[in-house]
Amino acid sequence: MLELWSLARLGKQSEFVDKRRKKYNEDIFKTSIVGGKTIVICGSAGNKFIFTSEKRLVLTWWPTSLKKLFGDSFFTAPYDEAIRTCKVVTSFLQQEVMDQLVERFDKTCKKCIEHDWIGNSEVLAFSLIKKYAFCIACDMFTSIDDPNWQAPILKEFNVLVKGVFQPPIYFPGTRYYKAVKAAGVIRKELVKVVERKREMKNSHGKVDKDLISHLMDAKDDNGKLLNNKEIADNVLLLMEAGHDTSSSAMMMLIKYLRVLQGTQHSYLIKKGESITKGIIAQKKAGELLNKNDIQKMNYSWNVVKEVLRLSPPLQGTFRKAKVDFTYAGFSIPKDWMVWWTTNSTHSDPRYFPNPEKFDPERFDRDTITPHSFVPFGGGPRMCPGKEFAHVEILVLLHNLVKNFRWELVYPDEIISVDPMPTSPKGLPVYLYPHSKGLHHFNANLKYFH
Repeated sequence: MLELWSLARLGKQSEFVDKRRKKYNEDIFKTSIVGGKTIVICGSAGNKFIFTSEKRLVLTWWPTSLKKLFGDSFFTAPYDEAIRTCKVVTSFLQQEVMDQLVERFDKTCKKCIEHDWIGNSEVLAFSLIKKYAFCIACDMFTSIDDPNWQAPILKEFNVLVKGVFQPPIYFPGTRYYKAVKAAGVIRKELVKVVERKREMKNSHGKVDKDLISHLMDAKDDNGKLLNNKEIADNVLLLMEAGHDTSSSAMMMLIKYLRVLQGTQHSYLIKKGESITKGIIAQKKAGELLNKNDIQKMNYSWNVVKEVLRLSPPLQGTFRKAKVDFTYAGFSIPKDWMVWWTTNSTHSDPRYFPNPEKFDPERFDRDTITPHSFVPFGGGPRMCPGKEFAHVEILVLLHNLVKNFRWELVYPDEIISVDPMPTSPKGLPVYLYPHSKGLHHFNANLKYFH
């Protein structure tokens, strides 16, 4: 575990898996990661095996310490209950619903850009990205955009995210202790929001469309409704999970779009400029993005996917062997930990030729091996927020590109992984606003959709 942590701090986490695959076995090896014996299953076939063996051979495993943080959420629930609740939550996060909310994403994003970015020559981009992700979550999950409500919650939220993956030492002063206390404060506020929405619905017959109102009405496969605390716990979980992963992805997107150089960079610019010009040309002053605009950003999403391949927010997740089973000729005993990792395929030239090359067009070719590109996991436990992240990331990229070009203050800064890619310096950038404003495309623009 110490070696993996040390390599991750240097941004070299893939070396941990690569070295052991070469030394022991390409498909499977034994190591120690979470304080006990752990089997690492690799490759696209290994990913498929893990994703399709849920409940039958393995069960998703998270540290029990997360129970104190996220209570009765699907994250920590037993398998059957987790799947039922996850279906309810996912029904709000599906593409059809996200398509209807694109304008709200864009409206919130524009507020963040105007308040935190415009007028500044230098900003800590990572901090502002995290604030944007938080504001998006507040709007989409609670319909609250009041800064007076958001500010104290954001303060507690920042304490929470710093302690989620810390050692579970519940003692005053530790990050984990502070995180548990912060989670309790946020949960109480979310329960109050649920209560107010129930009262409003009883009085007026309807409430704003958001995750909370959706969960108030949604029934699981057994016809059961969630109670107020269960709703609050699941909203808290999604706020934290989506905040960390999407913020990391957006940070790396901004970094990659600036560090690419030479012919490759010029080609990407030209490829993206035509998309940008087309979207801007069809917009009236003040008109917000809609689902059709998002659909036009296919190439942009390929760029995002290439960022996710090279710097996945999650390095993998754990399972626990439910029974004794055999894989690739090796016996895995019951109760052993099993880890699948994005690094076993994302950086493997057998799946992605020239894996170190930034090549978004690889996703336009019919050569991606199933279960090799797995930034969102797979199977019944696949990340339910995939479509949410899709809109959130593209909307931010669109608004940044329309307003600025940027330069990295520290272009050679090492991105560490703790446990997700992060900028130790906060990714400071110099901002250069486009002189012709939001509704004109600068011919010298070096960023794109």
